[in-house]
Amino acid sequence: MEKMLIEGGHTLNGKVRISGAKNSAVALLPAAILADSDVTIEGLPEISDVNTLGDLLEEIGGKVKQDGQTVHIDPSQMVSMPLPNGKVKKLRASYYFMGAMLGKFNQAVIGLPGGCNLGPRPIDQHIKGFEALGAEVTNEQGAIYIRAKELVGTRIYLDVVSVGATINIMLAAVKAKGKTIIENAAKEPEIIDVATLLTNMGAKIKGVGTDVIRIEGVESLHGCRHTIIPDRIEAGTYAIAAAAAGNEVIIDNVIPQHLESVLAKLREMGVEMQAADEQLLITPKNPLKSVDIKTLVYPGFPTDLQQPFTTLLTKAENTGVVTDTIYSGRLKHIDELRRMNAIIKVEGGSAIVSGPVQLEGARVTANELRAGASLVIAGLMANGITEITGLDHIDRGYEKITEKLLNLGANVWREEMTDHEIEQFQNS
Repeated sequence: MEKMLIEGGHTLNGKVRISGAKNSAVALLPAAILADSDVTIEGLPEISDVNTLGDLLEEIGGKVKQDGQTVHIDPSQMVSMPLPNGKVKKLRASYYFMGAMLGKFNQAVIGLPGGCNLGPRPIDQHIKGFEALGAEVTNEQGAIYIRAKELVGTRIYLDVVSVGATINIMLAAVKAKGKTIIENAAKEPEIIDVATLLTNMGAKIKGVGTDVIRIEGVESLHGCRHTIIPDRIEAGTYAIAAAAAGNEVIIDNVIPQHLESVLAKLREMGVEMQAADEQLLITPKNPLKSVDIKTLVYPGFPTDLQQPFTTLLTKAENTGVVTDTIYSGRLKHIDELRRMNAIIKVEGGSAIVSGPVQLEGARVTANELRAGASLVIAGLMANGITEITGLDHIDRGYEKITEKLLNLGANVWREEMTDHEIEQFQNS
């Protein structure tokens, strides 16, 4: 087990290339189950979540060959094998196996998914969609059993806008009989990415990117080649890091339109930037001005960037209020930032950040993926050395983060934890 050490005070300069979208990858790989022949996905991030999903595809009989950022999947020998526990519990996005296997085999048995502990994130909208399509869903001994004689298209209204439910219902519906209409659908770029893959496989989908998606079921889907979109959350993380500790940082392989809400807030703080077709140039100016942010469904401010942005606000003048309307439990990084001298109060679902303060290096723990990103940025800003444990969370979503930061001029490295440190971490 490793820890990350960051010596703060080193200014970031240079270029960083953004990897493929993690939040697309975790849906694209299960979607390959629906094809009858080989699916090739290019540009995948080399992260642990992708490896876990590849292992799960092999567990149900798929042949998976990974060549760097390209994965070849042969789904022709896949079977409807239960996945009640094991690797399923490592990441929440394993719930996409529900929709994909239901669409392919009319049945699925999937363990309740794991991943980051962000408080209540029910899958009731997923289940509502499966049942509307004609499936019977039961919870038996900690696993979700989904069974259908046949799936029949219908009209489904989502009570809350949900990326996961939108994708899962889409996966189940592409081979259902007749037409399915998903109302109040999520609009995230990752949903468009998954729909593009399915369309390349022969699915008939219209309206993706709007709040009404129409799907005409088809009898079969074939293999295809697909290139994943860039990771807007990774791009946003490096943009925030550049604003916090950079001079001139070029972010390469990015779609700026996917980050409009975040870039608008950075400009409001006084960060200067230039956007090209696939690049961003971030040139921060001091002092930074505080802003308020509220997370919303896309195209609003993304919940996945709330925590890194909270760290940036510690450098800004006056007080900023951060409110997460998506995940109420996504304020667990606050205690760790306080260890580093941050002045933050939590009131209800909001964090009130006072600044500017000089962060100080400390021993902190990443208790989930984006909290880890916020602590990395804090380490870049802090005096002295910051030690971060819980790197398994960070490595779930950020490809080669140590190497990318080194290339930008940060002083960051990894060390093996001692037995005593591991014991302390496990008991924390």
